[in-house]
Amino acid sequence: MLRTPTDETRLRILAWLKEPGPAADGVTADAVAERFSMPHPVAVTHLRLLQATGMLRTSWSEGRVHYHRDEMRIAEVARMFEKGW
Repeated sequence: MLRTPTDETRLRILAWLKEPGPAADGVTADAVAERFSMPHPVAVTHLRLLQATGMLRTSWSEGRVHYHRDEMRIAEVARMFEKGW
């Protein structure tokens, strides 16, 4: 789900959200679409998949969904991969 042989977009999104600017207030699907030069629906799909796995959490601001990293869940998933999942 996070990494496929041909596309590491979700990993790149998670890495970008770790940077100080985007991490402060979270990002919208529009910001992700613009940053990674992808159509809005594709950005939404990536973000929803990351949210479904618990690696992103959401908040609402100005009537828009903002996505934020969930550091505890990301660490948990990383530990599972280290154990050979």
